[in-house]
Amino acid sequence: MKVLVVDDAKFMRTVLGSILQKMGCEVVEAENGLEAIERYEKHRPDLVTMDITMPGMDGVEAVKRLREVDPSAKIIMVSAMGQKDFVLKSIQYGALDFIVKPFQEERVRSAVEKALKGVQKLAEKTVHK
Repeated sequence: MKVLVVDDAKFMRTVLGSILQKMGCEVVEAENGLEAIERYEKHRPDLVTMDITMPGMDGVEAVKRLREVDPSAKIIMVSAMGQKDFVLKSIQYGALDFIVKPFQEERVRSAVEKALKGVQKLAEKTVHK
């Protein structure tokens, strides 16, 4: 499974990327919303983790734009405490879940497994045909 990790902080991309790699995921990184859209179109990941507060284009707008590019895009929001309104707006635009910073590995695993469950089932059906 390929995951696009979007966060303006390199440290956060590294921490989240490390958790995802331990889960067996291939990780692609982007540092803002505009780069996220470009990388999504190029790599077509199975899942996107999207920070909310970033320069240029924030995560809420990026979710809206990604869903225009691909209505079936699977997106998990990454937020700091106190960003409830942004998280709710992102979910209205189609985000599936959210993870609160600082990351708890078990919460990341749970959100990713839940989001990718449908993708894995589809892959299994394709392989078994």
